[in-house]
Amino acid sequence: MARRLSQPGSQTSLREANRARVVESLKRHGRLTQVELAGSTGLSPATVSNIVKELTASGLLHTSFTSRSGRRATLVSLARQLGLVAGVHYSARQLRIAIADATRTVVTQTSLPLPLDHRHDAELDRLSILLADLMDSLGGSVADLLAVGLALPAPIDPRTGMVSTPGLLRGWEGVDVAASLTARINRPVHVDSEANLGGLAEAREGSARAVSSSVFIRVGHSISAGLVVGGDLFHGVNGKAGQIGHVTLDENGPICRCSNRGCLESYAGGPALLSLFPPQDGMRRIGDLLQAAEAGDGSSRRVIADAGRHIGVAAASLCNLFDPELIVVGGELGLAGEILMAPMRHSLERSGLAGPGGLPEIVGASFGEWAETRGAIAVALDHVTVEADALSHTA
Repeated sequence: MARRLSQPGSQTSLREANRARVVESLKRHGRLTQVELAGSTGLSPATVSNIVKELTASGLLHTSFTSRSGRRATLVSLARQLGLVAGVHYSARQLRIAIADATRTVVTQTSLPLPLDHRHDAELDRLSILLADLMDSLGGSVADLLAVGLALPAPIDPRTGMVSTPGLLRGWEGVDVAASLTARINRPVHVDSEANLGGLAEAREGSARAVSSSVFIRVGHSISAGLVVGGDLFHGVNGKAGQIGHVTLDENGPICRCSNRGCLESYAGGPALLSLFPPQDGMRRIGDLLQAAEAGDGSSRRVIADAGRHIGVAAASLCNLFDPELIVVGGELGLAGEILMAPMRHSLERSGLAGPGGLPEIVGASFGEWAETRGAIAVALDHVTVEADALSHTA
């Protein structure tokens, strides 16, 4: 039977629009109490309560009970049986994959090392196999995935889906990565930079959830930032917003991989830090540096602290331009914690313009090295379309 269309402005169309607002808010934020849901949608608590009851009865939503501030509250999420999405993160040296349900609960995940100069063709072929294996372990197939979110260690032009700046991710340039992976697995794919998706995860459900604007600074093999305003990413015209790794600290400094001189990455990126140690010290990866610093090695701790000082200078410039409420530090080097962040704060205090409330606080990422994968899950869910028939089931 053909579905009856609601006339614009009718009571039925208003109810459907309100239901859609509730569903979209849950897609963006995951689990919310009914009070939080009313605040995020602008609907009255009574309207939200009625919609939650209707959509729970139709199988679209799931409710449970929780305690917030000592009071019992109804916690609402999308029903798990709506399907699964995949979040994928290619960093410079690591591949991480997670499969999650509509509540953002990860049901399986894996990670494996990558060669330094990995290429899109070989890696997307391997990803296709890994996704098939993970879904098979869950008793399904890749065809059961609703969407895939993918994070790359380079800025992505939102208009073309390609790496927007030459030299930052060789082997992946000139390729519409989303289209290339879609051709392999026949599922919708959505691509963004690792810093943007790390920032999205922290803003939606992590350290920056309580603020309206934040900066996620990802520090590892490379350095970049994701800018979040009102829960949404700011990409800029070409997707290059937040590339603080290529802020010039010294115009006569060393040549950077972007072909400019004296960029922040030339002083605080992973390769620059590891190059300060003689080969016999065995500093081949950032993990080696972190392990030595944790063991109390003075040279390692000094190298990380100096990196924090340089990053803080660039962060101060970013804060003077963007004026965020909070700075979240993630990436592999972010695991150094206060060894890195304390010098960042000192640089920010020296160079940042303080407002009435002072300078932005600097905190560590909630999800460590999995922040970007969780952001990829979030962007995949953002693009999942809940069938209109499900929303109108109780109309």
